[in-house]
Amino acid sequence: MEIPIPAQIVDKHVIIWDAKQGSYVYQLGYFGKPVGIRKPKSPRFDRPLELTLLEAAFLQEKNKISIYAGDSKFLTRDEFLNTCKERFPKFEDFYAVFLDLRNKRYIVRPGLKFGTDFAVYRRGPGIDHAPFLVSIFPKASTIKPIDLVRAGRLATSVRKRYVIATVLSDQQIRYYVFQWNRP
Repeated sequence: MEIPIPAQIVDKHVIIWDAKQGSYVYQLGYFGKPVGIRKPKSPRFDRPLELTLLEAAFLQEKNKISIYAGDSKFLTRDEFLNTCKERFPKFEDFYAVFLDLRNKRYIVRPGLKFGTDFAVYRRGPGIDHAPFLVSIFPKASTIKPIDLVRAGRLATSVRKRYVIATVLSDQQIRYYVFQWNRP
């Protein structure tokens, strides 16, 4: 059995301090980003690896990392998930979508530069372009028509499909894919 790699929770991120171990985790599926390197040219780097809470929860679930707090106490799964919910109010819905996409073998990266929650790749950043931009709308939320048009136009301008993901009350996830057509 593989021994989980130690990772420390720091505010809203989880850090793997050992660069070799961080490089290994990054290579498992483009998890995290090396500290101070915006777009890594190689899967091997000499910096700590910074994971999002979503990535860390996924890797902890897969027994790839074990997470400790500043006091060196390793957190149980429930303790870590509770911490995530405290630090990230929409964590449950975001994690449900993240987990679903990762289990479907997509590479999920933050979509902030596109004004969405996720940029989703088939093979990975640097290998292909993200064909999907995903926004997550929690249960019972609404979207204004102008926001939908704005997001669709942006996605089309960067040659991507705009996707709305919503988590239903029975925890099923629905995806709505939009394609902009010119009249």
